[in-house]
Amino acid sequence: MIIDMAASRNAAPRKKPAKADKPKRQKHTKPGGLSMLLRNHQQVAVDSLDRLFSAAAASALTWAMIAIAIALPLFLFLVLQNLQQFGSNIDEATQVSLYMELDTSEAELLTVQNALNSHPTISSTEVISQSQALEEFQALSGFGDVLSGLNENPLPAVIVITPNTEILDQVRSLVEELATIDKVDSVQYDLDWLQRLYEILNLAQRLTLMLGGLLAFGVALVVGNTVRLAIENRRDEIVVVKLVGGTNAYVARPFLYTGLWYGVGGGLLATVLVLLAQLVMQGPVSQLAGLYNGEFVLIKLSLSNIFNVLFLSGFLGWFGAWLSVLRHLKAIEPR
Repeated sequence: MIIDMAASRNAAPRKKPAKADKPKRQKHTKPGGLSMLLRNHQQVAVDSLDRLFSAAAASALTWAMIAIAIALPLFLFLVLQNLQQFGSNIDEATQVSLYMELDTSEAELLTVQNALNSHPTISSTEVISQSQALEEFQALSGFGDVLSGLNENPLPAVIVITPNTEILDQVRSLVEELATIDKVDSVQYDLDWLQRLYEILNLAQRLTLMLGGLLAFGVALVVGNTVRLAIENRRDEIVVVKLVGGTNAYVARPFLYTGLWYGVGGGLLATVLVLLAQLVMQGPVSQLAGLYNGEFVLIKLSLSNIFNVLFLSGFLGWFGAWLSVLRHLKAIEPR
């Protein structure tokens, strides 16, 4: 072939081709090389995918392992997002209860309420008088006859305060300030557990990142080992290609596309698994929220999340294949 190309170059001046022929030859020189490269990539990508489907059982097993490794941290990530949303919803409904002293008069109660309404970090206040508290307790406890026989009302008046801030530290500062008000006996604030929940979520988020990193490394190892086996199975073919002048980049191309398809297929299957898990959990979560007279909608995978998962999984597959090719392909040389 090289001899023919040289002969054609030497014969070109003697033939003196027409000027119309020169643009055709120049026209197909550079664009032809680029289009040929693109066609080669397209053909290699399709052939690599066909090879995976031709060995459907082995490919499905590899895709399943990759999908499980990706779905686990992805599912934990969504769980953390939903728990954070749950905590923020509770945080928005923060209420502080002021239990007044038993000898607090109605005038003193109104004076305290008016002072609280002008506080910059308080959104609203609600007064529950001693008589209202007694009526509610009688209705809820069922001890109406016993309580009606008492000479004095043992229940204090209560002022329910709704802060206009969602920051726990600011609410705590408000609670400390409210405890110093005259005629206030005690302050009830039951969101300490929410702070502990936030700390647990922060710890769980870091553990999820660590787990995701380990499983991502595992995905690269799985794909790399699978590609290594494919290289060994096609050793003779690789030797023949290198004998006729095939470069390492040309020989590596189908294996890199194989790793890419493994990663994308595993990511797609992982996305399907997570979406199915969300559908299964939506009903029980809605029923649980209904018991507390509330509504809670699960945060689901968005299109951007799905795209990111497919991109990351495809990159992990390609990276694992690249590591395997880099190590094993150069060791195969014609003798």
